Amino acid sequence: MARRKKGEIVNGWVCLDKAYEMGSTEAVTKVRRLFGAQKAGHAGTLDPLASGVLPIALGEATKTVPFMMEAEKVYRFTIHWGISTDSIDREGEIIGRSDVRPSVEAVKAALPSFVGEIDQVPPQFSAIRVNGERAYDLARDGAEFELEARKVTIHEAAVTDAPDADHVEITMRTGKGVYVRSLARDLAAMLGAEGHVSALRRERVGPFSTENAVTLDFLVDLAHKGAALEGLLPVSTALDDIPDLAVTEQDAFSLRQGRPIVLLPRQVETLKSQLSAGSRTVSAFVGETLVALCTMRAGRLEPDRVFNLP
Repeated sequence: MARRKKGEIVNGWVCLDKAYEMGSTEAVTKVRRLFGAQKAGHAGTLDPLASGVLPIALGEATKTVPFMMEAEKVYRFTIHWGISTDSIDREGEIIGRSDVRPSVEAVKAALPSFVGEIDQVPPQFSAIRVNGERAYDLARDGAEFELEARKVTIHEAAVTDAPDADHVEITMRTGKGVYVRSLARDLAAMLGAEGHVSALRRERVGPFSTENAVTLDFLVDLAHKGAALEGLLPVSTALDDIPDLAVTEQDAFSLRQGRPIVLLPRQVETLKSQLSAGSRTVSAFVGETLVALCTMRAGRLEPDRVFNLP
C-alpha cells in the first residue's frame, strides 16, 4: 500500500515579497508549513541580502516552475562606491578601497556596454558547482579557482537614482542567469573605481511583481483568520505568455490519460499565430481549470504535463 503524503493538497502560487536576511529555502519552508502543503518549490533563488519577489509554487504549481526559470526579471540595486568586497556585497571582506567616485553621467555612458547578449563571469561567492562543490564554499575556504564566462542577456539598464556621490541606483531588466553583483563588479572596473552592491531588490519575475506580492506577515495573518487560500494565485499564473486552448470534457479526459487530441484546422492556425518563435507549447483548459501543458505537433496536442486540479 502506498504511503499517504503528509500535508494538504494545496495548488497555486504565492508571490512572496521576501524580507531582507531571509534565505530562499527558509522562505519556501515557512510558506509550505503555513499552508500545510505537501509540495513546494521556488522559481529562482534570491540571496538573503536581497528583498523582493520570490515566486513560490505549491502542489501542482511546481510542474510549472521550469517555465518561470526562463522568465524575465527586473532588479533595482544600489552600488556603494569606494569599497570592494570579496563577495561584492556588504557582508564580504574588504579587498579594495578607492577615492574614485564615478559621476552619474559616467555611469550612464558605461551602461550600454552591458546591454544585450554579453559574456559575464559569475561571482566566486555563488551557488555554481566547481568539481562537485559550491563555489561559495570554496571561496570561503580561500581556495583558488576560476569560473568561466557565460552568455547572458540584459535587456535594459538605467540609472534611476543617485542620492549622493557614494551611491548610485540602477534598475535593469534581464534574462535568466544574470548576476547583479557581477555587473556591479564589471561596471566598477570599467570606471576605474571600487564598488559593491549595498542594496538589492527584485521587482519582477515574469508575471509576478511587487504589485501582486504579499509579505510573510500578511500570509500569517490570513492563516490565523482561516483564510490562507486567499493569498494564493492560480497555477496558470506562471503560463501567462503561453497560448491556451479551450477543450471539451472528452478531450480533457484523453489528455489526462496521456493521449493526444486532434485539432481542427482553424485551431491550428490560431495557435500558430499566438506561439512565439520556436515554441510549440500550448496550455489546455476546461473552463478556467488547467488540464495539461501540451506540445502542438502535426495538427495534434500531445500532453507533456498533466495537472490534477479540482
